[in-house]
Amino acid sequence: MVKRVTVIGGGLAGSEAAWQLAERGIAVDLYEMRPRKNTGAHVSDRLAELICSNSLGSRLPDRASGVLQNELKMLRSLLIMAAENVAVPAGGALAVDREAFSEQVTSAISNHPLITLIREEVTAIPPDDTPTIIASGPLTAPSLALDIAKLAGQEHLYFYDAISPIVTVDSIDMTIAFRANRYRRGEDAEGDYINCPMNEQEYERFVDALLAAQTIELHAIETEESHYFEGCLPIEQMAARGRHTLSYGPMRPVGLRDPRFDKRPYAVVQLRRDNLIGTLYNIVGFQTNVRWGEQEKVLRLIPGLENAEFMRMGQMHRNTFINAPTLLHPTMRFRQRENLFFAGQITGVEGYVGNVATGLVAA
Repeated sequence: MVKRVTVIGGGLAGSEAAWQLAERGIAVDLYEMRPRKNTGAHVSDRLAELICSNSLGSRLPDRASGVLQNELKMLRSLLIMAAENVAVPAGGALAVDREAFSEQVTSAISNHPLITLIREEVTAIPPDDTPTIIASGPLTAPSLALDIAKLAGQEHLYFYDAISPIVTVDSIDMTIAFRANRYRRGEDAEGDYINCPMNEQEYERFVDALLAAQTIELHAIETEESHYFEGCLPIEQMAARGRHTLSYGPMRPVGLRDPRFDKRPYAVVQLRRDNLIGTLYNIVGFQTNVRWGEQEKVLRLIPGLENAEFMRMGQMHRNTFINAPTLLHPTMRFRQRENLFFAGQITGVEGYVGNVATGLVAA
């Protein structure tokens, strides 16, 4: 019987894997390199920190994410239970106060008698006789990434990912913006989302400014083709594909009516609550790599955000993953080593809930 397992990475998958193992009576050494070594995208030393969105996807039972959430709940997933404990209103989605969420997960892991949380960087894959789950995430440190690439016998794969800006709710002009959910779904009768409506002229002016804005150079972009994750595509990349891409994407106005004119606006920018007390809102689907100074100017063209106070600007980072279908069994076990498993976004799985599920499966 396995006596002790090493889990590398204290993100969503690693935290879930460690918890599941410990709940079955198996001792776990959980390694997390933060705060000794930061990733450039994380802002705290907490486990299961959410970097991009604060939404775990739709809760609706006829949607894939809703089905998976319910299955994980039945399997007593720590992270799904934590998410429900700190959920914020978000229509039909399960969105959380990201700080409260990671604090709750960190507390549960730190206080479990069978989990030892070790704040050190792992620079190489442990030896064959050590049962190991690698859940080091898309921001795997270079030394470990090189060792994984060597073991895999192939070039390391990657893509570029981005995060959205966050604003204070008090700085949003509510004489222009309005609260509502698409098709009136949600917990709050007034509306879980804040919507900033645009007419056609305002939309065209916004797109012009966005396309003209300078972006931040990515490392090695001069010699490598950029690979973007389609599910988290920067808004400037979407706009470059066509002037109306945004109005059919994150700025689509369907299911909403501007109460000032009692009609559907030409385009809408939605903001979703980012913390439990409702003081911070993130701009939904507005991942961007525009330079911060220009980013602020472009975002202030959004009606209702002319005087917004930005608590976080959008930014981009490089993500790493392995070719999971080739290298892993469906159980997440590495094909060439019996005691080695991978879990989380390093396997290429999409979405927070999917990442949690891979940690549970690997355990």
